[in-house]
Amino acid sequence: MFPALNPKYLPKSMSSLFSAYASFTAFKFLLQTVVNELKDFIPPWVRSYIYSKLRKYFFKPRPNDKLTLVINENIGMAPNEVYNKVEVYLGSKISPSDSRLELSKTSKQKSVSLAIEKRGQDVKDTFDDIELRWTYVAKSSKKCRTNKFRPPGDDGEEESQWSFELSFDKEHRAKVIDSYMPYVLAQAESIKQGERVLKLHSTGREQYGASKSCIDLVHPATFETMAMDPELKKMIIDDLDRFVKRRELYKKVGKAWKRGYLLYGPPGTGKSSLIAAMANYLKFDIYDLELSSIYGNSELRRVLLSTSNRSIVVVEDIDCSVQIKNRESAQPSKIPATHASRDCKFTLSGLLNFIDGLWSCCGDERIIVFTTNHKERLDPALLRPGRMDLHIHLSYCTPSGFRILASNYLGIHESSPHHLFGEIESLIESTEVTPAAIAEELMKSDDADVVLEGLVKFLKEKKAADDKMKSKKAKKAEQERIKKAEEEGSKSGEEEGTNKAEVEGSKKGNEEATKKAEEVGTEKGKEEGTHKTESQERDEDVNTNC
Repeated sequence: MFPALNPKYLPKSMSSLFSAYASFTAFKFLLQTVVNELKDFIPPWVRSYIYSKLRKYFFKPRPNDKLTLVINENIGMAPNEVYNKVEVYLGSKISPSDSRLELSKTSKQKSVSLAIEKRGQDVKDTFDDIELRWTYVAKSSKKCRTNKFRPPGDDGEEESQWSFELSFDKEHRAKVIDSYMPYVLAQAESIKQGERVLKLHSTGREQYGASKSCIDLVHPATFETMAMDPELKKMIIDDLDRFVKRRELYKKVGKAWKRGYLLYGPPGTGKSSLIAAMANYLKFDIYDLELSSIYGNSELRRVLLSTSNRSIVVVEDIDCSVQIKNRESAQPSKIPATHASRDCKFTLSGLLNFIDGLWSCCGDERIIVFTTNHKERLDPALLRPGRMDLHIHLSYCTPSGFRILASNYLGIHESSPHHLFGEIESLIESTEVTPAAIAEELMKSDDADVVLEGLVKFLKEKKAADDKMKSKKAKKAEQERIKKAEEEGSKSGEEEGTNKAEVEGSKKGNEEATKKAEEVGTEKGKEEGTHKTESQERDEDVNTNC
């Protein structure tokens, strides 16, 4: 078939050998030139496709000698932790042969970072002389919308299901699963800790479909900057430390590894800042749950499953977000029924199951935080231990809180206080003012003297206004008390008059009855006397006749 390969057809002389070598070399250079020219016109993904087809055609593997592990993005409704860590691990595997790279930089990074683009190319890896190949695969499917607000003619949206495929020789199956995969997970965890950036997730639903967004959490609040009572601050930190260290204890006693916090108090007392400080302290992501956009209990469970471990699930102003009736209160809710709330099938039972039911165990090391300005409006079922384990009252500013604010905003430390601190602290003790209001006053100028003098004036005006309001309320309460006393007195007088009339009437009736009885007795006596006299006269007549 190939006569040129037969020894008897090979060139015998040196000139013929050089001539054949020259022809082969010329053909090689010509082919290389053509390939290089075509590379400028053929896109990389087309070349990758052609190379893969040629590789499969000329270098077909032996049948049944390859094993492929498929790592899907989700396991049912829950996210696949292995998928997330493989994505982190492969993002760091940059080699000189990679033709496409991803360039990125966040606000907290000092320099740009490079990572391979997973789509359209394979990633090769080696572990203990074992060759492995990672492939990023996407499968598209139609997702039907169940939302009643679906636009006319919209049959659904196309949903992509992502997965990683790991291929290797079957003979290395045990080593890959028992040694390589734990190595990949450990490396991914190390990379994540080194590049840890907290995230703020928004979960809910828009009018025409699902909505989930995520941004970097850059809130600067820490426990050091929080204007709180030092004892309360220490209590919260100690409680958080105990929680994160008690994994085995929660498992031993049979409880889900979660903890609930209720933050309540007037507006402007630092409830949202405390949540950010907790996240920064624990290095936990935050999931902001908007209950008013949840259409039903099943969607609430879906949102819960989408949250990750080591996270804080926040429901702010829970008394205003949904119409959850207090079952121990006879008064209906005063919250107006919006368009979303009228169509909402979300119930208190679903919320309780989300906090402390069977679905609450879907995830570890999770903190649930509710905030409210009116604790008394909440159903007691929400507040019991096991659901809201710790109730934290964030009240008005205290002298210690003011000193922290002065240190943060003006750089005036407690060791060298300003001469106005004494007067300010005295006014704060006698005035209800929030840390947010004081912080606003401290930002009105860069001159500490000007700021503190303005704060003194503000506190005096606030105290005068509060005293006037208290006096007005006291006067109104006194008027209501007097009015109530008069109403009670009038009512009591009417009752006494009625009782007196009844007594007099009864007495008069008794007298009339007595008089009547006497008259009846007199008449009866007279009749008896008459009858007796007549009887005596008859007896005398009889005796006379005899």
